[in-house]
Amino acid sequence: MNGHRFFATLFTVLGKEWRDFSRDRRTFFLSLLVAPLLYPLMFLGIGALTQLRTETQLEKRISVPVVGMERAPNLMKFLASYGIDTRPAPADIEARVRAQQEDLALAIDADFASHWAAGKPAKIDIITDTTRRNSDVLVARVNKVLEHYSNGVGALRLLVRGINPAIATPLQVGTRDMATPEAKNSQFMTVLLPMILTIFAFIGGAHLAMDTTAGERERQSLEPLLATPAPRAALVAGKMLAAALLGLASMLLILVSFKLTATLASGMARQMDVSFLAMGKLLLTLVPLVLIGTALITTLAAGAKSMKEAQSHIMWLMLLPMLPGYALMAYPLKDTAVWQYAVPFLAQNQLIQKITRGEAASMTQWALYLTSSLALAALLWALAVWRYRQEKLAISS
Repeated sequence: MNGHRFFATLFTVLGKEWRDFSRDRRTFFLSLLVAPLLYPLMFLGIGALTQLRTETQLEKRISVPVVGMERAPNLMKFLASYGIDTRPAPADIEARVRAQQEDLALAIDADFASHWAAGKPAKIDIITDTTRRNSDVLVARVNKVLEHYSNGVGALRLLVRGINPAIATPLQVGTRDMATPEAKNSQFMTVLLPMILTIFAFIGGAHLAMDTTAGERERQSLEPLLATPAPRAALVAGKMLAAALLGLASMLLILVSFKLTATLASGMARQMDVSFLAMGKLLLTLVPLVLIGTALITTLAAGAKSMKEAQSHIMWLMLLPMLPGYALMAYPLKDTAVWQYAVPFLAQNQLIQKITRGEAASMTQWALYLTSSLALAALLWALAVWRYRQEKLAISS
């Protein structure tokens, strides 16, 4: 194959597809700008909700229903000093907690006073539904205050008996956090950013990739193009490159919008700040995934008889980048194992986490990742070329 002819055809097809795509201004701007505008708004909303939760559940005074509150008046006063007001609980308090009419309640045992006077453990139950996350902050807050009260009274009892309270604490356990400041600040990003970026890298150019194959086939404009003596490999490469550039442009705008949003956000959403150096590394990480996605979608579109049939693949394609994120939530892996960087989606997830944590991947990890990813993209490109060489591709029905 003549190299000059190949690249001439490639860039001709690339220009043609971009001109055709840009004629539909609404579709062009929706494909390019929806994600950069939507996701920063989503993160600003998350930041606002997080701030609201902090104000309403961590700092604001709360009211907790208590069964048998008259059995522990001093405890009720202690809770009130920490912003936890108490009130008598209705008879059906367990049903009310189960029905989410109350977030939690306390139940003081009938023998609380006698056990307390005898120096025995006095029982208090926290009534809650552990399967619902809306009350976990309140439960933790109440539980911490009760624990503080228990430790304080226990220490006083030992002092009354002439015993040093420290004797009841044989170990003093501390934690030395080895996480870097960058890693601490990126905890929010390491969960959501890999999933968002991998999804848009993988299917960011999906509409253009489908339209240039399945759409043109449906409009019967693909057959004249295939009738030309242009190399099929160059045709496929030009169409893929057009879709890949759309995906890369959308991703770059997403990263820039994240950085701009960080200046307006508060609380957890402020952790979205990404340096320009990190953006460059992220783009390098995601370029192979863009190529893999456009090659796979082009192959699938070449086997579809209509645009509607091609679009039916989007649902399961969107799930693929999510799988490593969900798997790592259930079974976290150390990112030191080299084999991970040869697994699509998992490799991108681990590299993005490294970048947002301010850590550097080794040359071996980069080499294995780029080699395996580009090899997979080349294999899918060859499969798409094989599809384009089939005569039935030119038939629209």
